[in-house]
Amino acid sequence: MGKLSDGPASSVPQSAATFFSPNKQQQQQQLNGSGGELSSKTTTSKNMNKFPFGASAAALLCDYLEKILVWMFADSEDPPAGPHAAGKPAGDPHYFLTGSFGPVASETDPASGLTVSGSIPECLNGEFVQVAPNPRFSPVSKYHWFDGDGLLHGLNIKDGKATYVARFVKTSKLQQEEYYGAAKFVKAGDMYGKKGIAFALLHNLRVKLGVLDISNGLGTANTALVYYNNKLLALHEADKPYIIKVLEDGDLETIGREDYGTLADRFTAHPKFDPVTGEMFGFYWKQMELPYLTYQMFSKEGVLLEPVPITIPECVFIHDFAITENYAIFLDLSLMMNKKFLTEGKNVFNFDPSKEARLGLLPRYAKNESQIRWFTIPPCMIFHTVNAWEEGDEVVLIACRMPTYDFTLFAAFDEDKYEDSRPQLYEFKMNLKTGEATQRLLSTLTIEFPRINDNYIGRKQRYAYGAIFDKKMTVIGVAKFDLALEPELNTRDLKIGGNIIGLFVHGDGRRGSEPLFVPRVVDKEIPEDDGYLICFVYDENKGKSETVIIDAKTMASEPVGVVNLPTRVPVGFHSIFVSQEQLNNQRYNSPK
Repeated sequence: MGKLSDGPASSVPQSAATFFSPNKQQQQQQLNGSGGELSSKTTTSKNMNKFPFGASAAALLCDYLEKILVWMFADSEDPPAGPHAAGKPAGDPHYFLTGSFGPVASETDPASGLTVSGSIPECLNGEFVQVAPNPRFSPVSKYHWFDGDGLLHGLNIKDGKATYVARFVKTSKLQQEEYYGAAKFVKAGDMYGKKGIAFALLHNLRVKLGVLDISNGLGTANTALVYYNNKLLALHEADKPYIIKVLEDGDLETIGREDYGTLADRFTAHPKFDPVTGEMFGFYWKQMELPYLTYQMFSKEGVLLEPVPITIPECVFIHDFAITENYAIFLDLSLMMNKKFLTEGKNVFNFDPSKEARLGLLPRYAKNESQIRWFTIPPCMIFHTVNAWEEGDEVVLIACRMPTYDFTLFAAFDEDKYEDSRPQLYEFKMNLKTGEATQRLLSTLTIEFPRINDNYIGRKQRYAYGAIFDKKMTVIGVAKFDLALEPELNTRDLKIGGNIIGLFVHGDGRRGSEPLFVPRVVDKEIPEDDGYLICFVYDENKGKSETVIIDAKTMASEPVGVVNLPTRVPVGFHSIFVSQEQLNNQRYNSPK
């Protein structure tokens, strides 16, 4: 695909191989001739636009080598099917490129005057934004769900009226690939066996020959969002955050990367903002480079404090963490990263059940790692935590636990693999006196993308909400949990009972996304669950998407309001609501 279309996005793609038709002439027209910068509408930061002009011959050479590699490894090193799938082929390699996951082919300019059924509560005046992995160009070889470029889907709400917009985060990676009119950067989908080694070497060659520039990062900003120090940030754990400006009409503009003066070249996709102190806490993990884990603290004024390196014995995939009033909790679990796995014919990320899984408890204002305490738990993988708090001599963590995880599941979906690794809600307790940890299953449902009232981050909360997934890994509804009640664990039926006190089912052929909680009033004096859940829902029967608003307190089967959108919104990752007051206070200059 060339220059992004100004019209609405297309319908579900018919084939994974025909998403886009690159147009190099349009790409060059998009450049304004001053050092290769994109037009001011799409980006404004000069230091993120270091295009590899003059590398044409090297680019052609690398493209030729790439074609040879694609031919050599065509279907030769696909991940195997699930353990119960004897006789059936490997999982579907196009699963995350079609159906409700399938990318849209263009941005959407602000579309106002959308039809609203029901009503939009006053507390939703502001901008609801979800980021989704959406490949801008057709993948050269394999595709992993984590590979897509960050596409922001925004719904601006003012006095009951809604405007929808979709914009790519203009990352350094995206801009370079737009210049070439094709995908060029290495992908997680290719990191399997000898093929992974070959594609990694090709990527390094492109960098060495000046075809690609990684000095301004290689992240996709496709994972999550946070609003901190009057800035909306788009996040990806392999890069620094990208600042996003919300314009008056709801449009979304990429300003550039935020580095807080001394931020490392990567940052977690799941920092924790303390609603009481105004501070933010985060971490980053390095891939096969010591120290593997580093803890970060940010003052309420937007200043990055001295990072704290943390020693862990091996490189592991750490996607999330948690905080309490006095601690930060780190997840040293069983999904390991090691390039030796490629030489063994495996994915570079490999789950090892023999690797000890641990939860690390560090005083959250620690100056070094000397006070960290590790608590052993059974082998597992956790992508997302719900919340954590202190309770007497124990620290409690609520999270979505997977007993195992095959990283190739999101590259070639397989129902058997998914059944074996499906995430479920768990409670972990770390006893500060005995040094022991326990875990307890809280629900038999397949639950992910958990959300709470964010006013309770780091403090004890009662209610949690989670997206309910079916066997196809699509979201069929939302569950509301009362963590003060005992779970009912003798059934996987979708029904109210035990600690499940509310269910909202999207309906036949309707696929949802992360349910974001927005409080009716930002005040802890009102009931914790007094607010609304907002999410995008795709109707496969109509080929259209909606924004659905649910009463989070009653979980009534009929939504409070529904906004009909002008285009399809693919299944995405995480979302955020930025209030009108926060939008009025946006700032873009980096802290001194």
